Amino acid sequence: MIEIFLFAQLQETIGKQKIEAPLAGKTIAEVKEWLVKEYPLISLTQAMTAVNEEFARDNHIVNDRDTIAFIPPISGG
Repeated sequence: MIEIFLFAQLQETIGKQKIEAPLAGKTIAEVKEWLVKEYPLISLTQAMTAVNEEFARDNHIVNDRDTIAFIPPISGG
C-alpha cells in the first residue's frame, strides 16, 4: 500500500488530501494513469512528483509504504 498526497487544485478537484492505494511495484507513470482513471477530473501533466520527499521521474518504481506527493505548478503575483 502506498500513500498519495495531493496539493493545491489537485486536492480541491477531488476533495481529498490523501489517497491510499495498492500500487507498490508500479512506476510513477502507472500511478498517474491509475489516478486519472479513478478521478477523471484530475490533471497531472504539469505536476511535479516526489517520492518520500525527494523529487522523482515517471520511471521511478514505488515500493510498499512509499509516500508520493503530486505538486501542481503554483502561480502568484
